[in-house]
Amino acid sequence: MLNIIWGFFLLGGILVGAFLGRMDAVTNAVIAGGKNAVTLAFTMAGVIGTWSGILKIAEKAGMIDALAHHLTPFLNFLFPSVPKQHAARKYIAANFAANFLGLGWAATPAGLLAMQELAKLQKTKGCATNAMCMFLVINMSSLQLVTVNILAYRAEYGSHAPAEIMGAGIVATIVTTVVGIVLAKLLERF
Repeated sequence: MLNIIWGFFLLGGILVGAFLGRMDAVTNAVIAGGKNAVTLAFTMAGVIGTWSGILKIAEKAGMIDALAHHLTPFLNFLFPSVPKQHAARKYIAANFAANFLGLGWAATPAGLLAMQELAKLQKTKGCATNAMCMFLVINMSSLQLVTVNILAYRAEYGSHAPAEIMGAGIVATIVTTVVGIVLAKLLERF
């Protein structure tokens, strides 16, 4: 479905550019977009590779297990179907910690590993478990205390007070996360 939507936008842009006689702008946009996509891909590959390595070091040092241990009551409530000593719990804990600190890119490797481990608990392949759904809901609810990326963007684009959104960001995070958890818990019954 997403391919159809993006295809529609792409074709629409080309047709509007041709209709208005601005194919030069379309060509320049395609070239600039391609360059930005390649740059972003390399940047993301480097960041994700770095944080995957740091995650592996933290795991070998026992830091991830310690974090998961401290989050046990919270994880028991959110993920009752995940066994207490299962590897998914430590990756979920690492993902939550990175997201909470606003390090979304650092959370990605742990999130992917958590989903791989949660997939091992599936009874029906191809059907998401309640734990998988809860994990996605919490990640998509913007679980973060410090919005590092937004602060960086605001500073980069000339904001005089990039941190002025911190209060609103914390309130939004709390509201969206609580609403997401409540709705996921209600829908778990189905």
